[in-house]
Amino acid sequence: MIYIALFLLSLILTYFVKNYAIKKSLVAEVNERSSHSTPTPHGGGIAIALTWFSGISYLYYIGDINDSLYFALMIGIIIAVVSYIDDLIELSPKVRLITQANVAILGLNFLNGLHEINFLYFSIENQFLTNIFAFFLIVWFINLYNFLDGIDGYAGSEAVFLGVASFLLFGDSVSLVLAVSVLGFLLWNWHKAKIFMGDVGSTLLGYNIAIFTIYYSNQESSNFWIWIILFSVFWFDATFTLLRRYLNKEKLSQAHKKHAYQRLTQSGLSHSKVVIYSILLNICLFLIIYFISNFLLAFLISLIVLYASMKYTDNRKGFY
Repeated sequence: MIYIALFLLSLILTYFVKNYAIKKSLVAEVNERSSHSTPTPHGGGIAIALTWFSGISYLYYIGDINDSLYFALMIGIIIAVVSYIDDLIELSPKVRLITQANVAILGLNFLNGLHEINFLYFSIENQFLTNIFAFFLIVWFINLYNFLDGIDGYAGSEAVFLGVASFLLFGDSVSLVLAVSVLGFLLWNWHKAKIFMGDVGSTLLGYNIAIFTIYYSNQESSNFWIWIILFSVFWFDATFTLLRRYLNKEKLSQAHKKHAYQRLTQSGLSHSKVVIYSILLNICLFLIIYFISNFLLAFLISLIVLYASMKYTDNRKGFY
């Protein structure tokens, strides 16, 4: 029952946020990085955030969420608030980075850091090294989720997938709270989008996924690879694109439209088709995790699948 209530809360809140954004002319204008052609209200991530924090607080009240996980996730309020201000007045990169660094440190503090990175044949257990890695993981996930929030339904469907996949694998209620908190928004964000989530939504979701990755890794070290594979559609595209732009000697801070999902829409595919393609790819990755117990083998097979999908994208729209 709680999940239905949270879904309806997200759905209704998104409706009111949309109307408020229209009334106050809070719209995402078309620019060189945009994949949309008309100004569209943004800030729908507020509905996701309010539903999400309400949901996990209810789980905490009934004792259905680990204390350290709850407080680590609640730190996301900071990134959500600062990101919403950024949506309104565009804060400096320095302010955004300092905020991300602080929430990364606070989140890691509540989780007692990342205990171990398991590579099957050897492990890194040095807490200084694992926590430095975890710090950059959180900051990178926050930013790459923001990078990949560019077409209707893409970022939202990814979060719903991750929530459902996590529930199927780990059975924790918090995973379903994530899924339904985003699903209500997603119904307004599907092609053509009535509202965008904005940085307030994308940075919060990136932070949540990073915290999940670290928390579940501390439960069982091999879970790190499960989350890396589950989230690989996003991080592979962001990382691979960044590397290619670096090799092309491009200015990395400059806005661009070279991510795989952007090039697929440029090739003529609708936003919906690209999102459906990503969902199918995610299902394929989930099946790899589910049926292959050796996590390094599963990771290598996943990389092959992801590289093949990138070559498919290159064939439709080259990387220039």
